[in-house]
Amino acid sequence: MNRSQPLVLGIESSCDETGVGIVRGTELLTNTVSSSMDEHVRFGGVIPEIASRAHLDAFVPTLTAALAEAKVTLADVDALAVTSGPGLAGALMVGVCAAKALAVATGKPLYAINHLVAHVGVGLLDARPGPLPAGTLSAANGLPGNLGALLVSGGHTEILRIGSITDDVKLLGSTIDDAAGEAYDKVARILGLGYPGGPAIDRIARNGNAKAIRFPRGLTQPKYMGTAEEPGPHRYDWSFSGLKTAVARCVEQFEARGETVPVADIAAAFQEAVVDVITSKAVLACREQGITSLLLGGGVAANSRLRQLTEQRCSAAGITLHVPPLDLCTDNGAMVAALGAQLVMAGIEPSGVTFAPDSSMPVTTVSAPSRSHIRPFSALGTTSAAT
Repeated sequence: MNRSQPLVLGIESSCDETGVGIVRGTELLTNTVSSSMDEHVRFGGVIPEIASRAHLDAFVPTLTAALAEAKVTLADVDALAVTSGPGLAGALMVGVCAAKALAVATGKPLYAINHLVAHVGVGLLDARPGPLPAGTLSAANGLPGNLGALLVSGGHTEILRIGSITDDVKLLGSTIDDAAGEAYDKVARILGLGYPGGPAIDRIARNGNAKAIRFPRGLTQPKYMGTAEEPGPHRYDWSFSGLKTAVARCVEQFEARGETVPVADIAAAFQEAVVDVITSKAVLACREQGITSLLLGGGVAANSRLRQLTEQRCSAAGITLHVPPLDLCTDNGAMVAALGAQLVMAGIEPSGVTFAPDSSMPVTTVSAPSRSHIRPFSALGTTSAAT
């Protein structure tokens, strides 16, 4: 296997995007994505069974298109990588089974990748704006691991510290209830803006007054924050369920008075509450943990106000902000291939084909470990009543 500039094919199917990406080392060759979002619009959210069936329909065409665009064949590939968690169980199963089938058919090594860490790994690709400096990603090269990652999506809102992209990822804080993207979708439904809620709220909020209404910032009270010397139980954590409820009550009050609901103002005030608490806690974590470079990733990284305020606060705190191109922030196969390539180059052993998808895979597990000591089913033999 080529470990210096490996050609890696990555497969992503954790939610409603079927993604196949191909990289050579840190060079992106293709990022092919098929989304089933339009099929979920009428339900106001992702339906797991529909997403799983959409992955089944889309995988082979997406794989074929990716190989054609990259001008490579499966025989050229050095290794395969697939999202094995976290995500929707059925959706993960489709991608994992497809990857295992390819691994068995081609004899290529297979890496089971953590979806969240892959959002960080995509920052290493040679795409514009410039990739993360390699020195921020590993203490093994003599430099301290001083990279943080703020991941904001429909399913996750987390701040990570990356000591090494291949084997040292620490969770500093996360949401204790709704993810930011979930809150956007639910509030958009309350305001009659449809699904997906993130783009709809971001768009209409530009015409609203964010100061017209003051919505709560969850987990910012002293009992939760504590101090740097004696941190509270949720110093770097977020909560958005109370904010969602506050928006619902606000709308109810306008309707009870027979007044027109100021949708744009509510959207703007809600969005400000979300991005204010996300960015303030992320920057606080970076400053207290000695983190000097921060990657912003996940689907909600497309939000204009989040990007703007994160840039402002990072700049003021002397933190270098990295935001991958928008098509690499959302779920995609390129990020899986990118992390797979890092594992190959670091000499990490492949996962093999005995692993199972893990819908709650912890972020500290960068890739599923090899279980080569477990005999395959075919080697276990059979028993019968006659023996």
